[in-house]
Amino acid sequence: MAEAVLLALGKTGKVLTDEVAKALVAKVLAKVGNLIDLNDKIGQIEVQLKAMNNIIREIGTMYLTNEFMKGWIGEVRKLAYRVEDVLDKYSYHSLQMAEEGFLKKRFLKGSHYLLVFSQITDEVVKIEKDIKQVIELKGWSQPPQYVHDPLSEVERQRSQDRFPELVKDEDLIGIEDNRRMLTEWLYSDEMDGRVITVSGMGGLGKTTLTTNVYEREKANFQAHAWVVVSQTYTVEALLRKLLRKVGYTEQQASSNIDRMDVYDLKEEIKRTLQDRKCLFVLDDVWNQDVYYQLRDALQNSRESRIIITTRNNHVAAVAHSSRRIDLKPLGDNDAFELFCRRVFYSKKDQQCPDYLLETAKSIVHRCRGLPLAILSIGGLLSSRPQTQYDWEQLYNQLPTELSNNDHVKAVLNLSYHDLSGDLRNCFLYCSLFSEDYPMSRETLARLWVAEGFVLRKGNSTPEEVAEENLRKLIHRNMLEVMDRDELGRVSTCTMHDIVRELALCIARE
Repeated sequence: MAEAVLLALGKTGKVLTDEVAKALVAKVLAKVGNLIDLNDKIGQIEVQLKAMNNIIREIGTMYLTNEFMKGWIGEVRKLAYRVEDVLDKYSYHSLQMAEEGFLKKRFLKGSHYLLVFSQITDEVVKIEKDIKQVIELKGWSQPPQYVHDPLSEVERQRSQDRFPELVKDEDLIGIEDNRRMLTEWLYSDEMDGRVITVSGMGGLGKTTLTTNVYEREKANFQAHAWVVVSQTYTVEALLRKLLRKVGYTEQQASSNIDRMDVYDLKEEIKRTLQDRKCLFVLDDVWNQDVYYQLRDALQNSRESRIIITTRNNHVAAVAHSSRRIDLKPLGDNDAFELFCRRVFYSKKDQQCPDYLLETAKSIVHRCRGLPLAILSIGGLLSSRPQTQYDWEQLYNQLPTELSNNDHVKAVLNLSYHDLSGDLRNCFLYCSLFSEDYPMSRETLARLWVAEGFVLRKGNSTPEEVAEENLRKLIHRNMLEVMDRDELGRVSTCTMHDIVRELALCIARE
């Protein structure tokens, strides 16, 4: 929501730090007798934008229930675009004026710049007045009415209060090798094998795979616990949940646990698990810190194992490289088999009729191997008439169906809302490219810099910051690597079609 404001703030900062341009503009306005300090007005606008940006950031990933507040944020966005436009005009003409002044030493003689900067000043004054009206319109002292996004909240809570639904062996399609490998790692004697990570973009089946293995193997461990971490957590809450799940049986356990601090909780977990072979699952981890904050309480035995599921490759790196499973989209055959099992579940052979075969393959192809999308569309088709007309109609509406599907939207929205404002701008920009378009690293970096999405940070150039943003999006599995150069750097990347539909849906809003 704050992406447009961030861009405007970036441009105000750039203008206010350009001392040469500020001096030239001041001379121009003084020549026409304009007593308004344009640079001072821009500084005031920057302060006001920062204040509004802080409010929007406070709302963050919340879902607004107040239509008035939604409208207010829309007005802020429009103002931010106007600020961008007028500052682009300011920067362009001040640069042109400086070049002409350097070459001809007579730039103040022309009437063109007098008119241009007088117009810019008038527009800045008008924008400042409009900003004050928008601030007053909101009722600045009244807190906005909002709640968590209900779709994303359902996804966050999917396993908080209950264990994930058991997945049968026959329901696992295309990940049998990963299941076998994960099971073997639980009993390996290698020193680097205590921590195992399962990573990949949302909807690939990380929790599904881990649930299946956990349910099959947990009886072979003296203690076991499954804990969902998600994006918002406290170390104390996670430790209390772990302690309860590993069989803490002290009298008045609940009240005792609630009174313990982090140190006491860790010591009690160590005492409870001493010399016991344990299996722990930390599901949906978004930050490395979670593991490092808990590991000293969990690594009680060489035979104990910790499985971490995550969408972030940076989190996956806490495990040794030989103990990481990076899930990929299903291949064509596996994707089609999964689709048929969901659509034709009531048929004995679960086979697709010949007259629907081509349309079915086209639908599966559009899902690009994402199990979540395949199962969602398959479930929808299982309740529809099995006619070619109905299936072709759904195929034509597939992008809309997927972007409007509550479960698909909730899963992928979590990844988007975890991005910072500058990363969101970069991510949404990638949706402008056509499906499966190979986006080059250099091209994206130049475009992001040109759009003002990235600015210089410390000693890093904007181009270097842009390349770092690209790496972050790839590590978060929001973009997929297509090719690398001889130095191992990303050469080209692409955006999964379903993720692209999500980005387009957000951009339209």
